[in-house]
Amino acid sequence: QVRLVESGGGLVQPGGSLTLSCAASVNAFHLYTMNWYRQPPGKERELVASITPARTINYADSVKGRFTISRDNAKNTVDLQMISLKPEDTAVYYCNARLTAFSLWGQGTQVTVSS
Repeated sequence: QVRLVESGGGLVQPGGSLTLSCAASVNAFHLYTMNWYRQPPGKERELVASITPARTINYADSVKGRFTISRDNAKNTVDLQMISLKPEDTAVYYCNARLTAFSLWGQGTQVTVSS
């Protein structure tokens, strides 16, 4: 079954850290551009970070210097390391796999940054 499964969300205090993981059950994982999106409460979903098959990486300005995306093609996984978390990072985080016109989404994992 083709799917993405996120893990690693939770409650963390401001200034804390979390690492999200996404496990992909797809063939030829190495050909996909992998993305992390987030959707804060009451707001639209936004792109947080992306990594291409060539490992070109892009980040939203709001997370540059704090978040790091990485992929392991041998394990079919993509991680998002998050440090110096802020309350405004609170959102449901979604993993996305994209290959030409094909796009696959995970179910999302909640990250809450609060004291």
